[in-house]
Amino acid sequence: MAAPAEIPRTGVSPDDDQRRHRRAVVTGTLADIVCRWSGNAPLVAVHDATRSGAGLADELAEAVHARGRPCARLPDPAPLIDRDAWRADPDTVTVVIADGPDWATSPPTGRCHLVIYLRTPPGPGIHGHGDSEHTADIVIDFHDPTWPVIRRVAEHLDHATDRVYLTETRAFFAARAATWDHKFGQDLPSYAAAIDQAGIPAGATVVDVGCGTGRAMGALRTAVGPHGAVIGVDLTPHMLTVAGDSTGSSAYLLLADARHLPLADSCADAIFAAGLIQHLPDPAAGLTELARVTRPDGRLIVFHPSGRAALAARHGRTLRDDEPLNRPQLARLLTATGWALTDYDDPPHRFLALATRCESLATGRQPG
Repeated sequence: MAAPAEIPRTGVSPDDDQRRHRRAVVTGTLADIVCRWSGNAPLVAVHDATRSGAGLADELAEAVHARGRPCARLPDPAPLIDRDAWRADPDTVTVVIADGPDWATSPPTGRCHLVIYLRTPPGPGIHGHGDSEHTADIVIDFHDPTWPVIRRVAEHLDHATDRVYLTETRAFFAARAATWDHKFGQDLPSYAAAIDQAGIPAGATVVDVGCGTGRAMGALRTAVGPHGAVIGVDLTPHMLTVAGDSTGSSAYLLLADARHLPLADSCADAIFAAGLIQHLPDPAAGLTELARVTRPDGRLIVFHPSGRAALAARHGRTLRDDEPLNRPQLARLLTATGWALTDYDDPPHRFLALATRCESLATGRQPG
């Protein structure tokens, strides 16, 4: 199957047409979400750490108009004047789109119905994302404004979550596949150390779910030995292409969604998941699927080459108790999905949690 036209070939930078299409896809997806709103005159605020977002707000307003919904566009510079005008005739529009953080934090109606946050690169006067990203309904990676990617959609917008996750995850990683190992190659020793600590037995079948470019494949192959099997699964064809070039015939590679694995029940002795669980739209559903394909007493290795606090500091945000990898939250998630947490280590240089597959799978998907 050919890759979507908007996604560049592996090793090739996106051209101008692909970049324009990518931005149009994001704007169109946002417009579809906004237009499905069933309430009266929803207020949509677009902002980022630079107190900007006007360009995307303009494009979103145009896209909403094009879908036949009346729309008012309220800019950031003179919010008091605009608010008075809006109050004067609030029934003439069905969607109100504003830019700037003031609209999100102090909306004239007392509530901003939908907050879109643009995750921008560090720069003068920008100290990180803070908690604005956590409180937003939609987060867009805007490091490259010509290649924006929707990175998170709130659960209450569930009509869009699955479609956005598939399309946007592929768009995010496809544009980065060719340079991923160059940027993060220094992490390989950390991967190897975590896999060694996990104690995967020789001869085992191990599945690397969300394998990306295959950075863990060499260490996993060493762990299982010549009589074991290594299977890499990823959602993005471009990442698997790079993984295939680096691993050759030492691993089987599958294009698949971590939530719907094309693998038999109890076929794996161990699951390796690096940077996966916290990015799934429904971590409980993902962990349930990982448990399904793992034999009883099999191992789950949850890994990241940076500790949670170090990663949060790098992005200018604070840790939250409700994050999936917070120890109490992760323990509840694992218990509810057929796993038992056995080890948890979160120093600055890496995150590693180990769990054992229980004899019987839990029936509930939500943590208790």
